[in-house]
Amino acid sequence: IMANTTQDTFYFILTGIPGFEAHHIWISIPFCCLYTISIMGNTTILTVICTEPSLVQPMYLFLSMLALTDLGLTLSTLPTVMQLLWFNNQIISFEGCFAQLFFLHTFSFMESSVLLAMSFDRYVAICRPLHYATTLTNSVVGRIGLAILCRCVLAVLPSLFLLKRLPFCRSHLLSHSYCLHQDMIRLVYADIRVNNWYAFAVVLLIIVMDPLLIALSYTFILKSILCTASWTERLRALNNCLSHMLAVLVLYVPMVGVSMTHRFAKHAPPLVHVIVANIYLLAPPVMNPIIYSVKTKQIRQGIFRLISQRSMYLR
Repeated sequence: IMANTTQDTFYFILTGIPGFEAHHIWISIPFCCLYTISIMGNTTILTVICTEPSLVQPMYLFLSMLALTDLGLTLSTLPTVMQLLWFNNQIISFEGCFAQLFFLHTFSFMESSVLLAMSFDRYVAICRPLHYATTLTNSVVGRIGLAILCRCVLAVLPSLFLLKRLPFCRSHLLSHSYCLHQDMIRLVYADIRVNNWYAFAVVLLIIVMDPLLIALSYTFILKSILCTASWTERLRALNNCLSHMLAVLVLYVPMVGVSMTHRFAKHAPPLVHVIVANIYLLAPPVMNPIIYSVKTKQIRQGIFRLISQRSMYLR
């Protein structure tokens, strides 16, 4: 597939579900359901936290950051995925592709960073409970949120500039229904060693360091829990961490799956890569609201109050 060679006019060509192009309308139904669940779920979490004064606490402020991140991740991929499945529109402009790449990778890195901040919150709450109120004040949480935003934006921007300066081949066919850095870099017809080294550094500093620090925090948490005399207190402390642990698994298990597929299954059918990549991008935004709604009593009660208020208003 050929495209114009000047960066002012050329475009990229997105790929849907390989081998199932004739069934895109039917495939759009589960995608539409997942996007709806993600948008409604994360919006509900944000509404509950914003309208409940009792939830203005560090744990729930971090949860609101996670919901905002999931919402951003969902809205980053929704336009191109649904226009491809509904209208078979595979064309995305050069500027549009880079904009999507920026938001997609920024929100993906923010997901990992927010989960790291939440693990620190759980560490202080369980291992240093007497210092919790003074250590994690609302202003400290706000500064942590700002640091996460700066960290992720500054991590993605250089890769964008490094990629944009390079010439692309005449074939502009991407492997997914959205723009990913690792997918676009394949189409570059130039020396990409600087890009590869920078991408490797970002992976080490975020994708590798974050789960290691989360694992370290849970090592201290488990050590503190095991030192607790009462089994009731141990179970209560573990239950307080369960939602976060599930959210960590929902993010990092698909992430490892994507990495393993790209590393060891390069010659696997394209359908395998597409399915794994979509699971990685859709699982956290869809599952996180469900996990926190089911496992967190305060959020569950807030949702029930919100529903009852809406039903009374409709009457």
